[in-house]
Amino acid sequence: MSGPRLPRGAVRSPNIWDHPDVYEIENRAADPHGRLEAAMRELGDWSGRTLLDLGCGTGFHLPRWAAEPGAAARVVGVEPHPDLLALARRRVRRRVADPARVSLLPGTAQDVPLPDGAVDVVHVRWAYFFGPGCEPGLRELQRVVRRGGVAFVIDNDGSRSTFGHWFRRGFPHLPEPSTIERFWARHGWSRRQIDMGWRFERPEDLEAVVRLELPPAAAEQALAEHAAHGEQAGAGGLEVDYAVNLWWRTF
Repeated sequence: MSGPRLPRGAVRSPNIWDHPDVYEIENRAADPHGRLEAAMRELGDWSGRTLLDLGCGTGFHLPRWAAEPGAAARVVGVEPHPDLLALARRRVRRRVADPARVSLLPGTAQDVPLPDGAVDVVHVRWAYFFGPGCEPGLRELQRVVRRGGVAFVIDNDGSRSTFGHWFRRGFPHLPEPSTIERFWARHGWSRRQIDMGWRFERPEDLEAVVRLELPPAAAEQALAEHAAHGEQAGAGGLEVDYAVNLWWRTF
C-alpha cells in the first residue's frame, strides 16, 4: 500500500499498513486464551453500550464487539488508512450479523470524528498510544468518553516475557518500561499485566510475524533463539511467551 490520502496527523504504522496479510496472522495468533477480553469485560463491560475501536485497522476485532451474547449496542471503528478501512468494511459486511450496528470512520487518535461524550468504552490495541508523546490522543479520549465510561490501551510489556526481551533488544531507543509506567500513572491510568501469549498454526507464520515486528538482525536472532528453545515453549515450538500491559482508566 502506498500513496493514499491520509487524515491530518496520521502516524504511520510500521506493520499493518504495509503488510495487512501478515498482521492478520498475528491477530489470529494473539491471546489464544482470551485473557485480554476477559480482563476488559471485568473492568468495563460493553454489553448494550457504545464501543469505539480506535485504530481498528482491517477490523479484526469488530465482529467480537458486535457478537452476541454481550454485544455492544453500537460499535464505531476509526482508522486513518483508507485501504485498511475498506478491508474493515468488507469484514463487517461478511462477519457481523447486523452490519448496521457498526460504523466505520476515517480519523486519528488526535482527531476522533465523534461528538463529545459519544462513547462508553474505547479499545486501542498497539495503535498510537505508546507513552510519552501521545498526550493529544489522551485529550481526545477525555472528550469523547462519557462520564462513567472506560478506555483500554494495550501495548507491549518490555519488562518481562520472551517477546518483551526480543522487543527491547530490537528497539533499544524506546523509553524504559519504568518510564512508560510513570507516564501512564501520571495521567491517571491503571495497569493490569496480562500473559497474553502467541500461538501460531505453522512455523512459517511465526517466522513471518517475528520478521514483521522486529528489525532484521533482531528478528533473526529471536528466531534462532526460538528454534533452540521452542520445543520447551509448547505446542511444538509454535507458542511464544508474550506479556502485554492493559492500561485502563475510567472517566
